[in-house]
Amino acid sequence: MNIPKLADVIGSADLIHDRDALEDAIEDMADAICDDYEDDDTPPLFITIMHGGMPFAAQLAFALGERELDVELEYLHATRYRGNTTGSGLAWLHRPATPLRGRRVLLVDDILDEGHTLKAVKYWCEDQGALDVRVAVLATKAHDRRVDGIGADYEGVEVPDRYVFGYGMDFHEQGRNLPGIYALGE
Repeated sequence: MNIPKLADVIGSADLIHDRDALEDAIEDMADAICDDYEDDDTPPLFITIMHGGMPFAAQLAFALGERELDVELEYLHATRYRGNTTGSGLAWLHRPATPLRGRRVLLVDDILDEGHTLKAVKYWCEDQGALDVRVAVLATKAHDRRVDGIGADYEGVEVPDRYVFGYGMDFHEQGRNLPGIYALGE
């Protein structure tokens, strides 16, 4: 398989959201999350969905900390892509070690596209006895192909219905560490 190099496509890609816009969106999301969790006696279980959610989750966790909202950090790794550009069956690579029973859970991921992975993860959390499961995503893709039963409670920015990468999202496992969100040229 001949995998294109990021350097070969970045020059023709469109910058959709720069770092400043993304950081502003994360600050706004942190305000909304704090409003929803401020009266809880137990810190919410903040579960990062790997790998894509990592850059966004780190920024969001710090923004919540700046607002004095304590969270218990956890992660899971579930994927349908495994380096490909289209999804297949869900593969669980790591499940949280922290019990979810009776906990409020905040799932944190890079993007809500069609929602197959997020829906499966959310239902798994509910099956584990989570009291409440909410979803925070950095980006929501603008289209009408979302699966029933999934949405985001906290959304950062909207991206076009194109292949996007950067700020956690990859282009053939490349570019997750770019400080903005790009879309492949049309």
